[in-house]
Amino acid sequence: MHGSRLPTQPLGGLRKGMRAEVVGLDEGTVSTTLSPGELERRLIEMGLVEGATVEVLHEGFPARDPIAIRVNDHTVALRRNEANAVFVAVAGGAR
Repeated sequence: MHGSRLPTQPLGGLRKGMRAEVVGLDEGTVSTTLSPGELERRLIEMGLVEGATVEVLHEGFPARDPIAIRVNDHTVALRRNEANAVFVAVAGGAR
């Protein structure tokens, strides 16, 4: 799943301003009430596919949840727990 030479981490661990590239999805790493495959399907529909560029634009207050991210050229919001099913390679850190 993680073929990048850069270290990978869950998207949910990124802070505001950080950029990364999606390297894979693994819904088995998070707790969800969705049926098997449903979270992965939803993430793919949002554009969170291998090779997509993401940037964390906003973190909710007070618990930093949900997060707003730019995926390629559009903005989506998701719960940090669900973002933890998306594995990314950080590219360049914060702006």
